[in-house]
Amino acid sequence: MLRSFTSKRSLQSLLHHHHRRCRQNPQFPIFNPRLFSSSPGPPSSDAELRKYIGYTLLVLGSAAATYYSFPFSENARDKKAQLFRYAPLPDDLHTVSNWSGTHEVRTRTFLQPESIEELEGIVKEANVRKHKIRPVGSGLSPNGIGLTRAGMVNLALMDKVLSVDKEKKRVTVQAGIRVQQLVDEIKEFGITLQNFASIREQQIGGIVQVGAHGTGARLPPIDEQVISMKLVTPAKGTIEISKEKDPELFYLARCGLGGLGVVAEVTLQCVERQELVEHTFLSNMKDIKKNHKKFLSENKHVKYLYIPYTDAVVVVTCNPMSKRKGPPKNKPKYTTEEALQHVRDLYLESLTKYRGQVTDSGSPDEPEIVELSFTELRDKLLAMDPLNKEHVIKVNKAEAEYWRKSEGYRVGWSDEILGFDCGGHQWVSETCFPAGTLSKPSMKDLEYIEELMQLIEKESVPAPAPIEQRWTASSKSRMSPAYSLADDDIFSWVGIIMYLPTMDTRQRRQITEEFFHYRHMTQAQLWGHYSAFEHWAKIEVPKDKEELAALQARLKKKFPVDSYNQARKELDPNRILSNNMLEKLFPSSEAV
Repeated sequence: MLRSFTSKRSLQSLLHHHHRRCRQNPQFPIFNPRLFSSSPGPPSSDAELRKYIGYTLLVLGSAAATYYSFPFSENARDKKAQLFRYAPLPDDLHTVSNWSGTHEVRTRTFLQPESIEELEGIVKEANVRKHKIRPVGSGLSPNGIGLTRAGMVNLALMDKVLSVDKEKKRVTVQAGIRVQQLVDEIKEFGITLQNFASIREQQIGGIVQVGAHGTGARLPPIDEQVISMKLVTPAKGTIEISKEKDPELFYLARCGLGGLGVVAEVTLQCVERQELVEHTFLSNMKDIKKNHKKFLSENKHVKYLYIPYTDAVVVVTCNPMSKRKGPPKNKPKYTTEEALQHVRDLYLESLTKYRGQVTDSGSPDEPEIVELSFTELRDKLLAMDPLNKEHVIKVNKAEAEYWRKSEGYRVGWSDEILGFDCGGHQWVSETCFPAGTLSKPSMKDLEYIEELMQLIEKESVPAPAPIEQRWTASSKSRMSPAYSLADDDIFSWVGIIMYLPTMDTRQRRQITEEFFHYRHMTQAQLWGHYSAFEHWAKIEVPKDKEELAALQARLKKKFPVDSYNQARKELDPNRILSNNMLEKLFPSSEAV
């Protein structure tokens, strides 16, 4: 057997190494088989006994060698190995991972109902059997908040627009509809969503339940657009809630993390569809401080992109296009090709340094470089040495130059303009904290960034760009990180990031360890001082028991955890909609 032979060869190598060390060091004891035998010859009965013991050990050893060298297939890892049995990956085992590739589960239960009646039957049966069916959307949450091995239910096949009230600008949809699909279907009515997150592939049920947000100090998180919804609950069946009908549960369940019921239908308050003018320009922290209050109050949408180890701050504003003035007449100073050239040059230089991948002509395959977008180039650059601070600084400086040459205006509909290319696989942590009021910003948001940048440089964190800062108005959803009853309150959202630009397991593990060290430092130095709490789709459960207990206590001070758990007890007493993350973050009093 191959494995037996390998083990034997390893043992011979060990003995050879032992004798070599003994010759080099006389004090090192030499292995001598005679030391383990007695000098007088044993009686024949003892010899027979030892012989049969030896045969028995030989048979057992052969059996073990056969077991461990049996040719299991690579996909047999998902079943517990049994002696002399072949364990292939079952046909009914579904692999579900989040978009960033940081969380993955395998489950035999992945249900996709096509109607609310079918969903009701699934939830009812699962509750009777006490079988978990955790609601999961498009899997876009960086922390995999909707995943569990025990079983999941996904509403991708419940994706219809049910009704549109053009006069009131309201739309009722099945919760499985994706944002882009919804926007495409209602634009003929001249309406759209009030705000958007960075991407458009989220299911409406998921984007609402985790308290997702866009940017704009006058615009609340997306859950605030919900005016009513239908929940399919294990204990009470299908219930319809709104601010008029059971308002206490409505404001608790609107950002309910999928733990109070499966969101089946949602009615959203929309706005008139408008063309926006996006203005992108490069600034610095000194100028940002001078103009920050004006930027927040005068722009419908605004965000800052900070580039670590540089003074560059990319400012992106979006406002409705003036019907009187029309689109801006300004032409960009540089073409896209010119903006990318500095990044391409660094890519060629880095290829030569790290891989030597140059052709006889002295340059790598040109068509490949030309076809790459900025974010693809950045991923390829970072993949060469992702944890080398000096290399990351070079990439960041190239990014700053790219943005300097990308300054200018762009006109388009809100769903086209407000998106953002986030790049490839990544770890991300985003925190939300109060930043004063729209009429009187506290400037704590900029202080947070300054401390973060100082921390990065002091600790030599290989932090890539961008560090994204956005703002929202408050939400009345009680589980929202931006919860407040004061309409004028504003909240800042800051995201730190580390990309996973390689599929090499060892390298991804190293990046993951560095990212969590980075995140832990920001947590220790900043979160408490600024009352910052992580986005529900980006919070990670600590493995350390003391850290977990501290997080649970902190969440309980900010959020109505007791009310949330009580509602879970009433609506989902068997916890069939829960998963390990929810149980860790919100343990019941009995569990504690």
